[in-house]
Amino acid sequence: MRRLLIGVTLMFLLSFPLARAAAGQSHYDFRTERQTLRTRQKREWKALKAQQKVQKHSWKGAHMTKANRAQAKHQMKRDKQALRQQQRNDRQDLRDRERLIQERTRQAG
Repeated sequence: MRRLLIGVTLMFLLSFPLARAAAGQSHYDFRTERQTLRTRQKREWKALKAQQKVQKHSWKGAHMTKANRAQAKHQMKRDKQALRQQQRNDRQDLRDRERLIQERTRQAG
């Protein structure tokens, strides 16, 4: 799970130079970036759910104590919350960049 979040964060950070280069244009279209973000977030969410489903399925044959199972469930819940928060932050960053560019184009024009 942590590798997934690190990979996603790294991909997002690597996409910033592209966004900055495009921000120099006066009429940048954020629709494509918004759509890319949406599809990436859906992929991340589906990957997390699939991973957790496999993890739960592996518990069926394993002899786990109730405490270990509760701890694993709690960790899965934290992973979901962390991904949800990261995705919210990504969406907010995109909205902030949109507003910033709109402000700059209004001031320049």
